[in-house]
Order: sequence, then C-alpha cells, then structure tokens
Amino acid sequence: MGNTVPSLFAAVVGKDPSLPFLTFYDDATGERTELSGATLANWVSKTANLLVDGCGLGPGDVAAVRLPPHWQTAAILLGAWTVGLKVDYGQPTAAGADVEFASLAAAETGAPGPADRYVLGLAPMGLPMRGDTPAGWADYVAEVRQFGDHYPGPAGGSGTEDLVGRARALDYSGGRLLVDAVAHPDPVEWLVGPLAAGASIVLSVNTDPEKLAGRAESEGATAVR
Repeated sequence: MGNTVPSLFAAVVGKDPSLPFLTFYDDATGERTELSGATLANWVSKTANLLVDGCGLGPGDVAAVRLPPHWQTAAILLGAWTVGLKVDYGQPTAAGADVEFASLAAAETGAPGPADRYVLGLAPMGLPMRGDTPAGWADYVAEVRQFGDHYPGPAGGSGTEDLVGRARALDYSGGRLLVDAVAHPDPVEWLVGPLAAGASIVLSVNTDPEKLAGRAESEGATAVR
C-alpha cells in the first residue's frame, strides 16, 4: 500500500471511491457528517491546490495545524502531506511555520503567525464561518472552494514515513474502525492508523460513552478504539 500517508490514502480510497470513508460524529452538537472517499479526496485536492497555487508553498515548507480532530482537519493534514509539507500539529503557536490553520478559539489568542493564516469555524456540512473572520485571517472554507477538485502535481508525502511506521505499530485492524478521539486525539491514532490498516473511519468527538456500542453497530464498525 505504500510507505507515505498520501499513498495509503490513495490505496484505501481507490478500492471504491463511492463508499463512505470518514463518518464524523460530534456528541456535543449532534452532528453526523459522512464523506465518501471521493468527496474527501476532493477536499484534499482543493487544500493541496490552495497551498501550492494560493500560498506558493512546496516540499519542505511547514504547516502549523492547530485544530481538534475533525473531518476538515483530516482534509488539511492530507492536503499538506500531499504537497510535501512538514506538519506541526497541536502546537500552542505557529512559530516558524509558513502557513497556519487554526480553530476560531486558537485564532483569537492573538499569537503571531505567518502571512498565510486560515481559520476554521468547523460548522456542520462544511459551511463557511458565521460572523466576522478575525483580522489577519482568511476563512478556510470560503477560500478553499475556489480551487480545483484535482491536484495535478505529483503526490508527495516524503517525511511521513515515520508517521506510517508509528501507525502500523498500533496494529489496527482493517474494515471499518470507530475511533473515540477523546481517548485518541493524535492524528496518527485517528487518521493514519486506520489508513495503515486499510480501514474506513468513524470519528467520534466529545464522545458520550453510552453511545459507542450502538454507534459501532449502526455504522458496521469492525473494531472500536
């Protein structure tokens, strides 16, 4: 299946792009969003094109990603890795980064950052932000929609081999994996691990433990983490 994150993603989605690939639950809001492999791949390509054509970035540049586990976070991480960017995930600031993606709460801290900064409201259905965008920031959803659904450049991923090695050491099973992001907030655990196992993902955030068993049954999960 390959030794880079983009190659793992391409292999899993390529089996049948029409099948559900990432189903997202937020028990705090009641949101359920389901993306097929093809739909998430479009978001990944749009993000890659935003980074290359919109920001002028390429292999070796650094993306700071200050976002919680979310399906849009998956699109940003996969897009950054696709164009060969290094990703700093979950750091308190974006010091030294060439581009930054942050939640509204993180953006409002006033910490300095790079010239290209994108804020995410993480609204249901991938809607743009509600209300004003913080000064110095652009709305990721509004901006990324302007870019193409297909990334024409070669898939990168160099530098993600270590992530793949860590993910394979988790020894996840294939099929359909339900991951509780409260217990597993690291993207290696909720994103790369399932990819390394060739599994589709049910990602649960703000999880109500009493709902996990029923959710696993209704989603046809073959394993729960």
